[in-house]
Amino acid sequence: MGGSRSASPGDRHLLRLRTLSRPALVFVLTVDLLAVVAIALSATRPVGDGAWTTFGVLAVSAALHLHCSRWIERIRRDHSHHPHVDLCSIWILAGALALPPLPAVLLVVFIYLHRWWLVGRWDASRPPHRNVFTMAMMVLAALAANTVVGLTGLREHLAARAPEGPLDLVGLLGAGLAQWAVNTFLVAAVILLTVPVRSLRNAFGTAGDNLLEAAQLALGMFVALAVAWWPGFAVPMVVAAVALHRTVLIHQLELAARTDAKTGLLNAEAWHLQARVELDRTRQRPGGTMGLFMVDVDHFKGINDTHGHPAGDVVLRRIATALTAVVRRGDAVGRFGGEEFAVLLPDIEPAEALDVAERIREQVHGLVIETGGGTVAGLTVSIGIAVYPFVPEDTIEGMLAAADSALYSAKRLGRDQVRFAGTRRRTPWTPAARTEAPDRLTS
Repeated sequence: MGGSRSASPGDRHLLRLRTLSRPALVFVLTVDLLAVVAIALSATRPVGDGAWTTFGVLAVSAALHLHCSRWIERIRRDHSHHPHVDLCSIWILAGALALPPLPAVLLVVFIYLHRWWLVGRWDASRPPHRNVFTMAMMVLAALAANTVVGLTGLREHLAARAPEGPLDLVGLLGAGLAQWAVNTFLVAAVILLTVPVRSLRNAFGTAGDNLLEAAQLALGMFVALAVAWWPGFAVPMVVAAVALHRTVLIHQLELAARTDAKTGLLNAEAWHLQARVELDRTRQRPGGTMGLFMVDVDHFKGINDTHGHPAGDVVLRRIATALTAVVRRGDAVGRFGGEEFAVLLPDIEPAEALDVAERIREQVHGLVIETGGGTVAGLTVSIGIAVYPFVPEDTIEGMLAAADSALYSAKRLGRDQVRFAGTRRRTPWTPAARTEAPDRLTS
């Protein structure tokens, strides 16, 4: 994923120099140094008469975009717990396509200095050296695109307002691909060196983020074509850039409203909504089945008491990751609060549900978690299972009550086990009923 992923408050250790490992520190400083060398070499290349005018128009347009969307970016940063696309690539690629090397890299420097001044200068979680590293990555990415433009002759064709159709389209796409590839691999490398990830794919961003970056690069190409005709044509693109920024914020806030901030899973409300929709679908289909689990971490209070609440939060996140790794594609995992999780399993038979639950139990038991308060290992979970229509419940609340009762049967029988819901109809599940349950055991 490109467009420069900016570290969020949830990644405050990322690029905090004194906490970096030696390989990560060497990588960060090497990228910074390469950017300085690249800027120095760019200064040796000639700059045409009209290039600085185009530079000025792109710089003003980028500044207007950043100024008009500064509050949007602050909200995005405050609500993001992962690196996110910063939406500067529109102007960076346009500069790489339309300008000689020196103005192209100076445009990158101007954009990130201006962005830092507007959004990040008072934020202690984003020290200046983090902005320097992001700026260095984008300098190298812009120069990669700029090199493709020079090699293909696209810059001369744009300057002469005489594009050559398919060949120049190849140059445009090649430049965009070069910028995306350099930024993506540099970002992925620093993430792999600094942050534990479940798989290599996690370091390269989500499909949605990469689609957003592709949209930015496409807009950047049109900006470059416009300024080749007349530099002032870049200004109307500010409206489109701000609108894109606002749309991304709305999507991000919608996602945040569905997500548990501590674990990244669905929150209770979003899980309930998805479960109700799935149960309605199941009831309308002859022979349809649907299962749900209630999962409770055994003796979790002891973890908080022994290692501290921050360590408990780390444990919850690792368990959440273990749950999502074990369940099937299409299953939905949510956090109900505290140390309780719920799993929705469409189209499942009791035997398969038991198999998934046992895999969850084994996966959690095998976790060895390093926390600031020490090492946590030997974790166990108790799981209650309800499978429709094998329980006499036809609402999510009723199924939750059945699974909840089975969960606490597992706890009464010694914990670290899986129990199926019985056939007796239960009182519908509510958070209040759970709190008031007379047989609630200490986790």
